[in-house]
Amino acid sequence: MVVVMRPDATCAQTAQIISRIEGWGYRIHLSEGEERTIIGIVGNGRPLDRGQIERMAGVERTVPILRPFKLASRDFHPQDTAIRVGNVTIGGPNLVVIAGPCSVESREQLLETAWAVREAGAHMLRGGAFKPRSSPYSFQGLGEEGLRILAAAREATGLPVVTEVMEPDLVPLVASYADVLQIGARNMQNYALLRAVGESRQPVLLKRGMMATIEELLMAAEYILSQGNDQVILCERGIRSFETYTRNTLDVSAVPLLKQLSHLPVVADPSHATGKWELIEPVSRAAVAAGADGLLIEVHPRPQEALSDGAQSLKPARFTAMMQGLRPITQVLGRSL
Repeated sequence: MVVVMRPDATCAQTAQIISRIEGWGYRIHLSEGEERTIIGIVGNGRPLDRGQIERMAGVERTVPILRPFKLASRDFHPQDTAIRVGNVTIGGPNLVVIAGPCSVESREQLLETAWAVREAGAHMLRGGAFKPRSSPYSFQGLGEEGLRILAAAREATGLPVVTEVMEPDLVPLVASYADVLQIGARNMQNYALLRAVGESRQPVLLKRGMMATIEELLMAAEYILSQGNDQVILCERGIRSFETYTRNTLDVSAVPLLKQLSHLPVVADPSHATGKWELIEPVSRAAVAAGADGLLIEVHPRPQEALSDGAQSLKPARFTAMMQGLRPITQVLGRSL
């Protein structure tokens, strides 16, 4: 349930209502907009007397939230959430591009890529130190050495770092090196991991599972939010379908739908969605036109030598051309790149 305060409600009236509701054993989420203050109430299993709340001084009305995702709901938090990572804001007027290799393979490979994407205009660096692979015999990442290389690349280029965490026990380690913790598609419903990154209070990039519905994605976000971490970025990375010509199927409609249902920023991952470097540029343009707040793009200086996902990695020159091609679209949408 949300409590909508009157435009002329005082801070003292709002504080009194919050104190009263918390005294009943509920948790509060306060959203202060330009015109209205909204008090979100997270239940404890007992029903609330709406009439009693509406009779309190300063209250305009109460609105029940029927959707199961409360904290992620736009009803609960009408304003868009913008997440600050270093000098980058995800969910604001600027389109944010996160680029880099699928895997950190060596210091030389990552630094070469990091400088190339920075020169092309990327805002953040991505790279996997721990890699969940379909085959146990495939390259699994460099582990903590990969994290150290990512931190060195951040120090050299100034680009904030996004990298995946796979296990609850690894959250403190990864968080000590990374700026954003990524939850991969295979771990979207790893609830112990979701709680752990929620407790970390670190920004989290949450990827949609390969066969997950929109509601399941938002309920996964709810696990993180329920731990007190409101820095969640949703990622549409393609879902599994009957199509075989692409790796996955990018659900373009998920971008505006998520932004309609939720206040959380939404980014798209055309690299994993298509699995083919030739398709990344046009699909990126489609995602931006649909309203995505950012893109997650795989870039490798020598994709033919990549230890993972070379077929879906852009060379730096192609990435530069893609960035240039996005500018007219962002301008039409009133955004900047």
